[in-house]
Amino acid sequence: MIDPEHYQAQLNTKLDTLHQTFAGLPMPAVEVFASPPLHFRMRAEFRIWHQGEGSFYAMTAPGDNKPSPISDFPIGSRAMVDTMPALLEAINREPLLRRKLYGAEFLTTRDGQVLVTLIYHRPLGEEWQQVAHDLGQQLGIDIVGRSRRQKVVTDRDYVLESFVVAGKTLTYQQVETGFTQPNAAVNEQMLNWAFEVSRNSGGDLLELYCGNGNFTLALAPNFRRVLATEVSKLSVNSANYNINLNHIDTVDVVRMSSEEFTQALNGVRPFKRLRHIDLASYDFSTLFVDPPRAGLDPDTVALARGFGRILYISCNPLTLKENLEALCTTHRVVNFAVFDQFPYTHHLECGVLLEKC
Repeated sequence: MIDPEHYQAQLNTKLDTLHQTFAGLPMPAVEVFASPPLHFRMRAEFRIWHQGEGSFYAMTAPGDNKPSPISDFPIGSRAMVDTMPALLEAINREPLLRRKLYGAEFLTTRDGQVLVTLIYHRPLGEEWQQVAHDLGQQLGIDIVGRSRRQKVVTDRDYVLESFVVAGKTLTYQQVETGFTQPNAAVNEQMLNWAFEVSRNSGGDLLELYCGNGNFTLALAPNFRRVLATEVSKLSVNSANYNINLNHIDTVDVVRMSSEEFTQALNGVRPFKRLRHIDLASYDFSTLFVDPPRAGLDPDTVALARGFGRILYISCNPLTLKENLEALCTTHRVVNFAVFDQFPYTHHLECGVLLEKC
């Protein structure tokens, strides 16, 4: 239930569960970073459900195929909440926008930028593009249309979000369909926490799973050089765009999985994608990882043991615990933080700094 008055109690329940999960590991005091209780979510996906002459936003609960109408979405950003009714009114008014419309995805920023992707079960032509473009101009938003094997961009397919880290403003291109942190306020807290715990680290940083450079840009000032890897082509392109946008010249990004890079670093086999990178010239002092929910694979855990410091961001406390049980044979946890990215759910994001024993 979304009720700001119950937010702190729900967060306390999650913290109790977290302490129980990690009870068997030697842990420092846990830093807690809360979320704004309302209007914290910058992106969201909705079904468009048609009934008679009208259409409405809907979501489907886990295990339930029947969509539930969404008339109020208080966790959405203010820009999202302001845009939703006007967009739906236009969809219901314009048959060309409504016909075989399946879904709407919102990507917004704290300064009011809105990008909406409308997803269809039919091809989109020039007439649709003109109508969508005109609507975007009217509402002050960007609209992208998608159908099978088709993407139609009416103006642009990204937003620009800014975060202040250690007093410096960093600007990020966030592309439609690309992964971004959904809670901007908490993400800014995560970036500042990661910056502070890695301050004065020295040496070079190896980052696995860098995404669009979210942490890369924030951490770069603390290291001589950064080598970052990411498997998604879209994210690699965004990361390079963001590096150039923020005038950072100490970072290189390579498109590789963590498993592949581990093989390259251990000399198992060469990769053409690394032909412009002199691995021997790096003096890696710190490893930064932000893996998917499955956590680190055994080979990456083995690789991590060779680093003096490991900075680990986790979206799944259970797989984090498994990885820490393995890593704490060589390292100790010196900082532990939790970030409430997803209020009113059971999810908690964690940040851990480990140092070699």
